[in-house]
Amino acid sequence: MAKATTTNAGPIAEPDVLGTPYTAETILLRPDEEGEVVATLVKRPADSPTGRAVLHVHGYADYFFHTEYAEWWTAQGYDFYALDLRKYGRSIRPHQTPNFVTDVRDYFEELDEAWHRVAERDGHDHVVLSAHSTGGLTMALWADDRKPAAAGMFLNSPWFDLRGSVLLRTVATTVVDQVGARQPKRVLRPEATGAYVQSIHRDYEGEFDFNLDWKPLKSWPIYAGWLRAIRRAHADLHRGLAIDLPVLVLTSARTGAAAKVNEIAHTTDLVLDVKQIRRWSPALGSPHLTLVSIDGAKHDILLSREPVRKQVYAEVGRWLSTYVDEKSSRL
Repeated sequence: MAKATTTNAGPIAEPDVLGTPYTAETILLRPDEEGEVVATLVKRPADSPTGRAVLHVHGYADYFFHTEYAEWWTAQGYDFYALDLRKYGRSIRPHQTPNFVTDVRDYFEELDEAWHRVAERDGHDHVVLSAHSTGGLTMALWADDRKPAAAGMFLNSPWFDLRGSVLLRTVATTVVDQVGARQPKRVLRPEATGAYVQSIHRDYEGEFDFNLDWKPLKSWPIYAGWLRAIRRAHADLHRGLAIDLPVLVLTSARTGAAAKVNEIAHTTDLVLDVKQIRRWSPALGSPHLTLVSIDGAKHDILLSREPVRKQVYAEVGRWLSTYVDEKSSRL
């Protein structure tokens, strides 16, 4: 059982921006140095009442908008919940620095609250954890610390190390640790090229519609304090976790680089080094770890082209039926 914080029930869930049957519940959190802090729990119920649910967390410069993913889960008989973390998406407030924290463990508060609502308040006794990229790093650390009574965990291109040279991952990390402590809002990178998001959004060369104010074309600035928090979280992972759950990790087959949208942008991971993900996945400590590479996948493999997505859903379905739902049915 997760070690839940004191729960603030907050307002009743209201219709979400995605429309019926999606609802959104604002979760009030402890204020920080910038003021009021909230998270948002989005729900898409299955067509019939169920004791099963999935709890999903997005990546960096992201938020939940992927209705196809939610509806795949509801078709499997799972109620779907997605958490927009503090200062992301639906949870951004005008006084806040988007996406900014100085400790990844700050997110444990909203994860505790979300778990309470899904597993305790709403009565689900079979919950699968799901996360993408930076959310995969956060979810892994939370699951290791809280030991929730989850049924399994699916990680989509989780961010397990800093892409780049050994020098960048060692000497540069030491510098970031020092600068991030003294000047947490010093900008290290003002923006990205925009090729990745353009390859996804339907107004450019992608298939998906989402709010570009919440998921900008050129991402958000990278701050020293935020990157310091990420590198410290990476170090925690590298020391080894003990997540006693079946875990599925899916990645693209290849890492790529592109300054503009081209075939590389559509068929490789432009954000992370997929070899690093495979190298560090065993550090999760899962007694049953499944690693699958998907040819032609993007960084968010669930936003790849349709033929690739079909393969992704087939892999998740195979893992779910073999190691998660089948295990539950034997209990």
